[in-house]
Amino acid sequence: MFKNLKYDIKNIRNIDPAAKSNIEVLLLYPSIHAIFIYRMANSLFKRKFFFLARLLSQTARSLTGIEIHPGATIGKGLFIDHGMGVVIGETAIVGNNVTIYHQVTLGGTGKDSGKRHPTIEDNVIIGAGAKVLGNITIAKGTKIGGNTVVLKDSYANSTIVGVAGTMKCNGRPCTLSQCGIKSENEDN
Repeated sequence: MFKNLKYDIKNIRNIDPAAKSNIEVLLLYPSIHAIFIYRMANSLFKRKFFFLARLLSQTARSLTGIEIHPGATIGKGLFIDHGMGVVIGETAIVGNNVTIYHQVTLGGTGKDSGKRHPTIEDNVIIGAGAKVLGNITIAKGTKIGGNTVVLKDSYANSTIVGVAGTMKCNGRPCTLSQCGIKSENEDN
């Protein structure tokens, strides 16, 4: 746990030009606090102390605004920059050296059981406000733009931007007028 902490601090210092010292990162970066508490909670979760694990994770959420389910799997070097509003679901897998900005959700798409959250491979960057949803894989080196909604697997070293939403009427893609709505702009 402490070996990962040292690596996490070093990684933040390498990524964030505002990080001036190890002690500053350790004491003042919510990302480090959330990840350190997550690692303790995850250890409890693996030993089936589910209530204590959730209690710890909710304490971290209250302190940092970052919600990491103790059942998630997280590699070393995760940096959650400006972390307020980040959510990482129970079956999410996050690789090494991943950077996540504020308001990102690694979530499910409903009430599925089993593996229902994304897998984020190594060296991925996820921009502010992005939503990565479902049992999908974001391949290594992918960059996801701010406010992007990702519902499908990515290719390695790709860039993903935009919203994947499509309007549907009766289960089929449609325009506003096809749904009985009059609009001057037919953008869907």
